[in-house]
Amino acid sequence: MLSKNQIKLISSLQQKKYRFANQLFFAEGVKVIQELVKSNFELEHLYTTKEDFALIPSHKMSIISENELNKISALSTPNTCLAVFKIPSETNIIETGLIVALDSIRDPGNMGTILRLCDWFGIQQLICSKETVDIYNPKVVQATMGSIARVNVNYIDLENYLEKTKLPVFGTFMDSENIYKTDLPHEGIIVMGNEANGISGSIEKLVTKRITIPRFGDLQITESLNVATATAIILSEFRRQG
Repeated sequence: MLSKNQIKLISSLQQKKYRFANQLFFAEGVKVIQELVKSNFELEHLYTTKEDFALIPSHKMSIISENELNKISALSTPNTCLAVFKIPSETNIIETGLIVALDSIRDPGNMGTILRLCDWFGIQQLICSKETVDIYNPKVVQATMGSIARVNVNYIDLENYLEKTKLPVFGTFMDSENIYKTDLPHEGIIVMGNEANGISGSIEKLVTKRITIPRFGDLQITESLNVATATAIILSEFRRQG
């Protein structure tokens, strides 16, 4: 049975300030939890309505009712389980190969999808401006479907980092060089901008190669692509040429 203190703590982890105060986050769903358990994430405790986790030590698992799960879940339709994990310390930035940089991405769904895309296309390093949505936001964790365990993520002063890097910096803009006619390298930093405003002015100044995904529609009036969709197309083209 869940105590009031357990419910209060787990519910508080939906807010960033409490996640970082407690150095904890939670994940929901069998697949996501299994992926995290298999990784380097340290399990604090598992709460489940079914005995689906044979390898979890009994002292780290509690069988709870569906009603109790409803009280701690962030989902409108809760799954069968929720697990609390410790937030790991950030590791050093991997400065080889392709790196994806996020400039103030705010939507959790976009963030989670971009993490999955990095995992799919073998991008080991994702760097984020400090204004970018927290990867331990429950909606982000859910959207990653476990990819959060396989991509190195760092939150940094993005402008300062790009000023110092020796890698080419690619930025996506509406009127730039057609990505399908551009020779793309094996190494570089790909900057993806905010959903509403694109790449910020201070970051734009540090872009060394401007690229665009051309529109093929007859009317040519679509303003822009969703940032996660654009990321998929760009990473696919970089890998196709590689």
